[in-house]
Amino acid sequence: MAMAAMDGEGALFKQMRRMRRNWLALFVVTMLAGLALVEWRSPYVVVALWLAAVLAILFVAPSNVIKKDEKKPKVEAQPQGAVDQGLIAGVRAGIAVLDTPVFILDQDAGVLFENAAAERAFGTLPVGSHISGRLRSPGLLDVIRETIATGQPNQVEHSERLPSERVFIVRIAPADMPRTSGAPFYILSFRDISDLRRIDRMRSDFVANASHELRTPLASLRGFIETMQGPARNDPKAQERFLGIMLDQATRMSRLVDDLMSLSRLELRANIAPDQTVDLVPLLGHVRDSLLPLAGDLDVEIKLHMPERPVEVNGDRDELVQVFQNLVENACKYGQDGRAVDVFLRADAGKPVEVSVVDKGPGIPAEHVPRLTERFYRVSVADSRSKKGTGLGLAIVKHILTRHRARLIIRSEIGVGTDFTVRF
Repeated sequence: MAMAAMDGEGALFKQMRRMRRNWLALFVVTMLAGLALVEWRSPYVVVALWLAAVLAILFVAPSNVIKKDEKKPKVEAQPQGAVDQGLIAGVRAGIAVLDTPVFILDQDAGVLFENAAAERAFGTLPVGSHISGRLRSPGLLDVIRETIATGQPNQVEHSERLPSERVFIVRIAPADMPRTSGAPFYILSFRDISDLRRIDRMRSDFVANASHELRTPLASLRGFIETMQGPARNDPKAQERFLGIMLDQATRMSRLVDDLMSLSRLELRANIAPDQTVDLVPLLGHVRDSLLPLAGDLDVEIKLHMPERPVEVNGDRDELVQVFQNLVENACKYGQDGRAVDVFLRADAGKPVEVSVVDKGPGIPAEHVPRLTERFYRVSVADSRSKKGTGLGLAIVKHILTRHRARLIIRSEIGVGTDFTVRF
């Protein structure tokens, strides 16, 4: 009973509040009803209409007053000094599709976002980690700090050495956002100019190397031509002998130019890893078969030691053929005293795949081994030229293996032989 009484009192108070809120409407309706009574002199219809209007006002008509107990939607305020995540989401959607590395940094140089190109180039950085966790160049970090401190855009040239040499123009600038949108954030972008730098270096290296290496054969050709035009003009035997030497010199220049161009092409693609799969078993068989005529001329036997099952690695087939042809050909030429060249393919479980080319020749002095892959470096210049070498073979091997993310390991012992091992 007490509860019913309380509910009744609550309803009464509620109706009284409605009457207070709608007093003007009730007053107008009552005045109109009074006028109707004076005019019509029939109270029943007027009273009925008046009651209907009052009930409509109290129970049907919506109130235009906002209730005090209604809760207004709350808007969460951004913490002071925080970056507006809504703006970050919009910027992130724009840079996610770019094929150049881009980071979004906060005012403490912490990473707010990195796109897929940045992950491929520099690895994944956790959100909130400092940019110096991956990019440790003092010059680059100074530029980032300066832009955060001054708000002015900056750029600097930045080089990466691993896994291959890359050069970037790095630009950092504050995002152009409204001042009321929270703390500022910064866009750090990388433009790869590695190809431009390689082309410039390739041009200068080609001119320097070609001029140095072509000087001797060109001088020989000029000397023989002058001799044939002068003292040997009427000497058919001397002319025939000189023409043979001139052909050898021209062939050597042709090989040299071919090797230089091959090396230049490899340098342009040094940072692009191959995405194909190659079975090394048939590949090494093809290399052996292609070198059988040379091995026969030198009286050297090429022996393959390979597993029965396929051994696959990621690589470019033509480039890997060039690597192993070069290594086996060198072993045949410079290790021919041993009369045999052994090629071992090892693919043990849990270990890297290795291909070893082993000769039983005179060996290489230890002081020369670290420099064998340098351009035009020769242990013996006379020996190299007598065997028609250009001095670029192992440099080409090194560049191909760098692109394949593989290593060349050289072991040699005087009087025992030399072992060139490619480890994938």
